[in-house]
Amino acid sequence: MKVKWWKVVGLAGVVGVAATGVLVARGERRRRAYTPEEIRDKLRERHAVAQGGTSRGSRTSDTEGHLG
Repeated sequence: MKVKWWKVVGLAGVVGVAATGVLVARGERRRRAYTPEEIRDKLRERHAVAQGGTSRGSRTSDTEGHLG
C-alpha cells in the first residue's frame, strides 16, 4: 500500500503537538506543587543572593556605585 508523504508529515505533526502538550502539562503540575510559602521562600532566597552579589555573572561596583 502506498502512503502519501503528506499523511506521514501530518501524523508526525500531530504526534509532536501531543508530546509538547504532555511536557507542558507535566511542567505545570510541578509548578503548582509548590505552596505559596515555598515560592515566597525561594524568591526571598534569590533576592538575598542577588543583593549579596554572590550569584554567577554578578558585576562589582566601586565605592561610588559605578559598575565595573
